[in-house]
Amino acid sequence: MDQEDRIALFLDYENLALGVRDHHGGRPFDFRPIADALAERGRVVVRRAYADWSYFDEDRRMLTRSHVELIEIPQRMGFSRKNAADIKMAVDAVELAFERGYISTFVICTGDSDFTPLVHKLRELNKRVIGVGVEKSTSALLPPACDEFLYYDRLEGVDVPPPAARRTRPSRPAGTSPVEPAPEPPVGTAPAEDESARDVDTLAVLLVQTVAGMQGSSSGEVTASGLKRALLRKDPTFSESDYGFRTFGELLRHLAASNVVELAAGPAKGDPEVSLPERGDREVTFGLLRSVVADLAAEGGAVALSGLKDQLRRARPDFSEKKLGYRSFLQFCKAAATDGAVELRWSPDDGDYLLTPQPS
Repeated sequence: MDQEDRIALFLDYENLALGVRDHHGGRPFDFRPIADALAERGRVVVRRAYADWSYFDEDRRMLTRSHVELIEIPQRMGFSRKNAADIKMAVDAVELAFERGYISTFVICTGDSDFTPLVHKLRELNKRVIGVGVEKSTSALLPPACDEFLYYDRLEGVDVPPPAARRTRPSRPAGTSPVEPAPEPPVGTAPAEDESARDVDTLAVLLVQTVAGMQGSSSGEVTASGLKRALLRKDPTFSESDYGFRTFGELLRHLAASNVVELAAGPAKGDPEVSLPERGDREVTFGLLRSVVADLAAEGGAVALSGLKDQLRRARPDFSEKKLGYRSFLQFCKAAATDGAVELRWSPDDGDYLLTPQPS
């Protein structure tokens, strides 16, 4: 039990309840998905919700059954009950941080940016902070301040209503035949991904860059758990479930099967070491670069770096130096030069780097 994180949970209940009502088709707020998500992260020892409960009388029983302490913030003349709840919640959280040193994680359930200074103060006190908020009513300032941010809408067990379809009927000129409505997809068919769908290729680029950066800044191994923490520091809203994976390990195994990363036994069971392929796709891509440079050099001598990336993409449309762990195309070309695939030199006269092929 000593290895478990002790968690203190604070709910800005009015913000959450109204956010769910406004953006989930009037549906009531359900505490259970939050409780389940936190149970996976540690032991919740404090649960407090702040509101003027005369406005949320029907929610009292649901929260009481979940052992949430209800903090009453009555409405007073000349004083906003919202401000009163915010102040009381912030004071209680900081007080608990000083008095209960064993509490390692604070969960602040709100989408209000007014709590950003509280998050900064708790992190200054060496506390891990997890935020929870309704996606469409959460300020853009709050998630980056947290160590991890969970959108209520994406939690397991939350039933998000589909967007309402437009019912407007376009007019049609007289004498034209009605247009046949598009057939509905068969039952069980997955809907097409919208523009905001998470792209696994984009995730692979982020993950490879993170592994490369961790390898460059530390002499130790990069473990799966350390990599997950680094990804959350970059993007506190990161969750492998958004990309269709049940666990982070399943995501890593998928990327390993695609030769994006390599996995090896780590220091602990279930926590593998993650590294970038030393050979394989990188050497193939260096060979591609040498071949393209050789073809272009045969036509007009040394090849300028500018425009070369487009030439590689004509030969290999899926080329991306970032998938190989390089932050820029120049860095990739320097690595290829170090590997002996090409020669790279700066030309003051051309104001650009020039590449020539090395003999294979």
